[in-house]
Amino acid sequence: MKKIKLSDQVEVIAGKDKGMVGKVIKAYRDTDQVIIEKVNMIKRHTKPNMVNQQGGIVEKEASIDASNVMLLCPKCSKATRVGFKILDDGAKIRICKKCGESVEAKA
Repeated sequence: MKKIKLSDQVEVIAGKDKGMVGKVIKAYRDTDQVIIEKVNMIKRHTKPNMVNQQGGIVEKEASIDASNVMLLCPKCSKATRVGFKILDDGAKIRICKKCGESVEAKA
């Protein structure tokens, strides 16, 4: 699950939301699930509480298995498989399998 990380741009490749693109807002490493912004929306019936005084039906994102999403390469802007490369300084980076460029976010 190291292939998909927080705040990556991904495309859904299977399921009812196939073709949708969004940003990863949460990644669960132990269950191999990800939550993507505005994808796989579900409705939850909630009781009134201190945070939500009104209660009622709340719409929110549900998790998707990580195998059903593909990373979007920032260089070639295509959904791609992810490979790994070890640099000269010993750092391990993720690379795009289509164009060979790094997909790591510039910090």
